Amino acid sequence: MSQDHTQKAGFETRAIHGGYEPDPTTGAVIPPIYATSTYKQDGVGGLRGGYEYSRSANPTRTALEGALAAVEQGERGFAFASGLAAEDTILRALTSPGAHAVIPDDAYGGTFRLFDKVARPWGLAHTPAHLADVDAVRAAIRPGETALVWVETPTNPLLSIGDIEALAAVAHDAGALLVVDNTFASPYLQQPLTLGADVVVHSTTKYVGGHSDVVGGAVVVRDLEVAERIGFHQNAMGAVAGPFDSFLTHRGLKTLGVRMDRHCDNAERVVDFLCSHPAVGTVIYPGLETHPGHEVAGKQMKRFGGMVSFRVNGGEQAALRVCESTHVFTLGESLGGVESLIEHPGRMTHASVAGTALEVPADLVRLSVGIETVDDLLADLEQALG
Repeated sequence: MSQDHTQKAGFETRAIHGGYEPDPTTGAVIPPIYATSTYKQDGVGGLRGGYEYSRSANPTRTALEGALAAVEQGERGFAFASGLAAEDTILRALTSPGAHAVIPDDAYGGTFRLFDKVARPWGLAHTPAHLADVDAVRAAIRPGETALVWVETPTNPLLSIGDIEALAAVAHDAGALLVVDNTFASPYLQQPLTLGADVVVHSTTKYVGGHSDVVGGAVVVRDLEVAERIGFHQNAMGAVAGPFDSFLTHRGLKTLGVRMDRHCDNAERVVDFLCSHPAVGTVIYPGLETHPGHEVAGKQMKRFGGMVSFRVNGGEQAALRVCESTHVFTLGESLGGVESLIEHPGRMTHASVAGTALEVPADLVRLSVGIETVDDLLADLEQALG
């Protein structure tokens, strides 16, 4: 399928065909795994297709990167060894010591750790802000210093919603770039670049890979000058996705659309169940009309996703008992796989922000709702809450 046809196609078609044409030699419809570190040159400097060393480029990774750009409707995609490797490359490429960034006040714990324990000693200052409040973000910007406004929407784990279009305008008015972590929504439900964002970042370990069998990250950009800076640092820093990881991630991406529809179907049923359960205090899900970000989420997301958080009546100990009592929901970190996961953010994924302004409630439980038979998920939650 030609690149022009792919660009005009629907999401599922882009996910399956974007970035790769059947192999001209064999006709292979799936990109082969190029398990090679180096490439024969046709004379000094005579590179075949631009390949010389697999840190710089590998055909399996190139196919994935093309597909990532296609689904996010960006100019260039880049695949990394992890989501945090992707984030670190963004910080090194697009900021410098003495600069400043605005980050979510309920950011993913690993992102906060990167900003606070790695980038801050390097010289990048940061200010947490409530991204659902555009005026708060504007107030957190330091004119002449702020290089990045960093957005998660929905956030992890409190599922706050940031208005991407409005935040892009605020960032650009200040001369800053808007970076959106699109991991929770996935490219199927939300394409931030079409709403004014400059950079999208993913932990492809999650929904893009979708099977809990590979760790990876991605960056997609809409400006070629930004792409050049990211590409240089990707090669110079070297935390690239290997060919086997690229193959698995690309395979997962092809079924993202159908998986996300089931994730959303199941999550909506789980939310309905939790809202009526006496052991549950507050249910947090952007699809609820009572969610403060419901209207904005409905405007910029196709559906409301597979992540659900809720607070348990009875406090932290009750929340821990729920997490430890499920049988179908697996107690574990991460998210976005075909299997359902349950976790206690305060003790697990967000332990690194304990005692800071980003600390999460102790009675909070986070669910990654998988694609199992939904009646089994409901029954499992019923017995755990009981």
